[in-house]
Amino acid sequence: MKTLANILATIVFSLPFTALQTAQAAESNESALITQGKYLTQMGDCVSCHTATGSKPFAGGRAIPTPFGAVYAPNITPDKETGIGDWQFEEFWNALHNGTGRDGELLYPVFSYTSFTKATREDAQAIFAYLQSLPAIRQVDRSPNLDMPYNIRPLLYAWRFLYFNPGSYQPNASKSESWNRGAYLVEGLGHCNECHTTRNALGAMNQENPLTGGEIPLQGWYAPNLSTQKGGGLEGWTSKDIIDLLKTGMSERGGAFGPMADVVRNSTQHMNDTDLAAVAEYLQSLPAPAGKPAANTQKAPDYAAGEKLYSNHCSSCHNDDGQGHKGIYPPLGGNSSITDPTALNAIRSVLLGGFPPATPGNPQPYSMPPFAHQLNDQEIAAVVNYIRQSWGNQASAISANDVMKSRFLPTD
Repeated sequence: MKTLANILATIVFSLPFTALQTAQAAESNESALITQGKYLTQMGDCVSCHTATGSKPFAGGRAIPTPFGAVYAPNITPDKETGIGDWQFEEFWNALHNGTGRDGELLYPVFSYTSFTKATREDAQAIFAYLQSLPAIRQVDRSPNLDMPYNIRPLLYAWRFLYFNPGSYQPNASKSESWNRGAYLVEGLGHCNECHTTRNALGAMNQENPLTGGEIPLQGWYAPNLSTQKGGGLEGWTSKDIIDLLKTGMSERGGAFGPMADVVRNSTQHMNDTDLAAVAEYLQSLPAPAGKPAANTQKAPDYAAGEKLYSNHCSSCHNDDGQGHKGIYPPLGGNSSITDPTALNAIRSVLLGGFPPATPGNPQPYSMPPFAHQLNDQEIAAVVNYIRQSWGNQASAISANDVMKSRFLPTD
């Protein structure tokens, strides 16, 4: 039988061990939360907007251009004076979920809270934990440089009344768990609709027809319709095609160029296979677009000139039949980036070249050289018209003036 002294000794000696176990468990939970937060932060592609060229990650300062002026992304490192080091989680949650700043000010919707509002509170807590674990960087935020009357912040009350409905994602009970996960990522943290739809004169997204494609304001690129159904921007794409593009930046149906290359580089390449499959499942469920423009069957007047230019400058990589080389140079026939309604992607690719992201699945991607200094506007218009009207492509013709206007669009 144990004496009282033995019992007391057992309790005394077990206390430090129990406390150590508790501390280790807490540390392990915090580490897991930070790891999850890093993954979710990558899903949200936060680093792309919150990092200025030549600056430290997440330190802010990058100008986000809008038709109303520039808004500068804030410092979200844990610096106590210039970042979010003194923030409480509730303040972070209000910014992400409700679009309100630490002092209650309304945030400009260039910050995608219109999509991030769908994030769950648990995911927001993980993101906050990760951001608080980063090195603190002192970098003072810059005030927005907006035109009148858009610099009158209280006017956002009216904008929000018309266009913003805060609320976390609500699962669709009639859909699979995987479909709902894909919808959550695409509609929420992935904020895909922020680029892949049209916007009205006040900058509000088309919420009635999400993911149906649209020109990215002031960037000179067209984000395509994401439906895989007939007439969609991803018509005929398989689940594997979608996963390959998001994971490696290249698929048999096309590659990631322009802004999408940055999305793959900073965000989607880090997604796990389960989430990639969920996103593909969701995108494949999107309806076919309504009212697709009639196919153009009349060749452009400069079609023959474009064919010659293509033969001289493009066919060695993309082949005479426009089918490219699988996994290296994307096909041009049936490529939605070539036949988009504005031809912006085709024009910009010829002007600036094409540079897919380097990823573990495609560590040394082949790039396309720029032709902005080699071909004039008329020549670029001719070759773009040729590829938009060959190999089954039936898109409308463009003019040299369209090319000229694209030359003066931002390159970042």
